[in-house]
Amino acid sequence: MRTDLRQLTAIDTATRFATSEYASLTRAGEPVTWPLTPFAGEDAATIDVSTGLTYPLKAERARREPRVALSFSNPLGSGLDDPPTMVVQGLATVRDADLRANSARYLRESARKLPAAYAKMPDFMLARMAWYWTRIWIEVTPRRILWWPEGRLDREPLRWEAPASLVAPPSDPRPAGVSSGSWAAEPVDWRRRAAGAVDRFGPPVLTTVDASGWPLPLPTQAVVATEDGFEVQAPAGVDIVPGPAFLTFHSHTATMESQDNLGLAGVAAVGAGAVHVRVDRALNDFPLPRNPLRRGVHILRAGRRLRPRLAYEAERRGQRVPAFADLGFRRAR
Repeated sequence: MRTDLRQLTAIDTATRFATSEYASLTRAGEPVTWPLTPFAGEDAATIDVSTGLTYPLKAERARREPRVALSFSNPLGSGLDDPPTMVVQGLATVRDADLRANSARYLRESARKLPAAYAKMPDFMLARMAWYWTRIWIEVTPRRILWWPEGRLDREPLRWEAPASLVAPPSDPRPAGVSSGSWAAEPVDWRRRAAGAVDRFGPPVLTTVDASGWPLPLPTQAVVATEDGFEVQAPAGVDIVPGPAFLTFHSHTATMESQDNLGLAGVAAVGAGAVHVRVDRALNDFPLPRNPLRRGVHILRAGRRLRPRLAYEAERRGQRVPAFADLGFRRAR
């Protein structure tokens, strides 16, 4: 696959971020955006993210509708000086035909990129977390890139667009049977979950659907809570199309030992100098508390809820759950 210098530079920069905001579209054409860790593709031409086999909706949406996007808004932990803010719209290729290779890659690359997150987790504990590290990979072939140098969202972005002839490899075959779907608990009042979000997180990433049907996750410049949602200021140089919207609030430590997320789905209306998002519901999230004891309890609870899905999702793909001892895991030194 041909790449040019601007594309390679953007991919290299993007994959140094600890998190990206990955946006995909539901069957109804509504965006859903969650923070995921980005990695360089094995051919250096893609930005790759992953999701757990036990919560496969991010990948299943991409297999059905390969137009996805990645935002890079939080450079904490990247080691970059004067980092840009970027948005990448691309075509997704879903890889789940070899769960053993997927899991080995995830453990290898995440331990190398985020060693502190693994430093205090002994192997015997990791071995019990197959519900987490058994992975589906999503390879994103960039089609369009918006780039705000030094994160100056008040200025017009630089732009890159791939040749019209660029295509992405096909995804692995769709698994048989019915997906285990969302692992969300009972719905909660979004107002309770979003209380204090502005102070906790600052401006969110706003995802809408652009005029050509692509998800468009945009870091925002400012945010104000309203009675029915939030009002945000979009970056310069982009057009916001009113309609389905998603607000992604999140934060993490530089070493990714802890993180906090809040995802709110709703509808966007464009006003003079601001975008108003009426929130309809909060989606289930997966925070990792700063306190080690609370973090451990949270992981154990998540495991109890997700572990029953593991064998079922592997069986749908005609595979066995990978054994930790067979993955060749070595901690980064």
